[in-house]
Amino acid sequence: MNEKSHLNNLLLLIIATVCLSTSGPLGKFIEMPTPVIIWWRSILAVIILFFFCLFKGINLKINNKKDRFTFFIAALLMGGHWIFYFYALKLSNVAIGMISLFTFPVIIALLEPLFSKVKLDPIHIVLGLMVLLGIYILAPDFDLESSQLQGILFGVLSAICYALRILMLKGHIATYNGTMLMFYQVVVLTIVLAPVLYFMDTSNITTQYPYVLLLAIVTTAIGHTMFVNSLKYFKASTASIIGSTQPIFGIIIAFFFLNELPSPNTFIGGSLILATVIIESIRSKKVK
Repeated sequence: MNEKSHLNNLLLLIIATVCLSTSGPLGKFIEMPTPVIIWWRSILAVIILFFFCLFKGINLKINNKKDRFTFFIAALLMGGHWIFYFYALKLSNVAIGMISLFTFPVIIALLEPLFSKVKLDPIHIVLGLMVLLGIYILAPDFDLESSQLQGILFGVLSAICYALRILMLKGHIATYNGTMLMFYQVVVLTIVLAPVLYFMDTSNITTQYPYVLLLAIVTTAIGHTMFVNSLKYFKASTASIIGSTQPIFGIIIAFFFLNELPSPNTFIGGSLILATVIIESIRSKKVK
C-alpha cells in the first residue's frame, strides 16, 4: 500500500470513527422512548443496507440453520447493546454513556477464553481492574438512586451485549460480508421491536425524524460500513485504537451542540478506561 492510499484509508477510518461517534449526542438529543428510536433506526437501516447490498451485488444467502440461529442471537445482543446504551445516555450524559460503553474491549479479552481455546492472559485481569477503577472514579457516588450511576451500569450492560455479539460473530466475518451481517441484524431488530410501536408514544417522530434519519444514515449505515471496510486495510488492533477515540469526538460534538461539559472525574476515569483500550490494542498487535 503506497503512502497516498495509506493516508486516504486512514482518513476514511477517521471519518468512519467520527460518524460512529455521533450516536452519543444523537441518542441523548432525540426525544422519543428508547425502544422506539431503535426501531426507527433499524427500519431505516434495513432500507439503506438492502439497496446498498443490491447495488454492490452482495450475496444475502445464509449457508445453514446454525448460522441463522447465530445471527438471530447476535441481532438480539445488538438490540440490547443499542437500547442499554441509549438509556445510559439519557440517564447520565454523552461522556459517561460513551466511556462506559468503551469498557467492551477489555470485556471481550476477559470473555474470549469462554468462546475459544485462548487462555486467559493475566494482563487482562490487570486491565479489567484498571477499567473497574476508571468506572469507580466516573461514578460520583455509589448510590443506586443516582441517575449517573444508573447510566454507567446501563453503559457497561451495553458493553457486555456488544462484546458477546462480537465474540459470537467473530468466526463468521471471514465467511460473510460485514454489511450483509449488519443487514440481517437490523431486519431481526425491526421485527422483534415492532410491538413497541403499539405500547409506546411514537408521535414525536413528526418533529424528530431529521435526527432519526441522521442516526440511521450517518451513524448506522455510513459509519458502520466504512469501519468494517477499513478492516481490509488495517489490523483490527489499529482500527480499534482509532475507534477508541469515539468518546472524545462524542464529547466534543456534545459540547458544541448540547452544551455538555464533562466533570474532572469523567476526564480522569475516562482516561483510565481509554488507556486500557489502547494498551490492549497495542498488545494484541504484538501478539499477532
